[in-house]
Amino acid sequence: MSLKEYTFTDSFEVTNQVKSDFDEAGYIIVRGLLDKDELLKVKEALESTDALMKHSFQVNDSEGRKSRLCLWSHPGKDVTGMVGRCEKVAGTSEKLLGGEVYHYHTKLMMKEPFTGGEHVWHQDYGYWYKNGCLFPDMLTVFIAIDKCWKENGCLQILEGSHKCGRVEHVMVGGQTGADLERVAQIQKVLPLKFVELEPGDALFFHSNLLHNSAQNQSPHRRWAFLCAYNKASNNPVYEHHHPQYTPLIKVPNSAIRECTNITDMSDKDFMDPSKDKTIIATTNEK
Repeated sequence: MSLKEYTFTDSFEVTNQVKSDFDEAGYIIVRGLLDKDELLKVKEALESTDALMKHSFQVNDSEGRKSRLCLWSHPGKDVTGMVGRCEKVAGTSEKLLGGEVYHYHTKLMMKEPFTGGEHVWHQDYGYWYKNGCLFPDMLTVFIAIDKCWKENGCLQILEGSHKCGRVEHVMVGGQTGADLERVAQIQKVLPLKFVELEPGDALFFHSNLLHNSAQNQSPHRRWAFLCAYNKASNNPVYEHHHPQYTPLIKVPNSAIRECTNITDMSDKDFMDPSKDKTIIATTNEK
């Protein structure tokens, strides 16, 4: 069974078939969601300011290997914010989920060469359930900044696992992970897929889709840019470290190219990992 994938063009739409694939498999891949020029501009924004590293934190896997995350609550007005607010990202998410969404958070995930750690099997809703989101009406858009393939720890997914409902999550080392016995049973009946992406490709996936990623033991960096969205109708029942419903002001796709704000990250509201009970993190440790 092949991956559920499409190629982005200016005429790309969430057709009935695209929606059906998302509903049945729990994900779709959109190749070339960011073109080369857009990707270069986003990489410039990510690499030309120390704000992201200043607000980043480290998460270890069970073997002590390290991944670094930087997470913010509001998209902002810089180039990275235009990605989170544009039609081909936010608008597509609305059509896949079937209603208005708001920006739940964006994060940069950094797996450096030779040292990047594993992310254990989990569902995003395994985290977000604990934040007071009553329904799994949420998704994540994983955009490859660097090439992501088996060698440097690409995502692995269990296709259709979102239909299993929420699996119990417990602390595994410094991470929150799905109950491994349950995952092992699910692996017997659902296909495992390696999501290999070229820079600019994107994976849109449901919040209950089980996924993990292996260590990066290669000489190649693996950075990924992830935008998470929650349906407006699913406003969390209590306040926490991610936003309550905040109307999302969408922008046209052209805003990524046209934005001249590269380094001003002042309105993003970076997350303090000490406020998130689902991780054990070390801040500002290079």
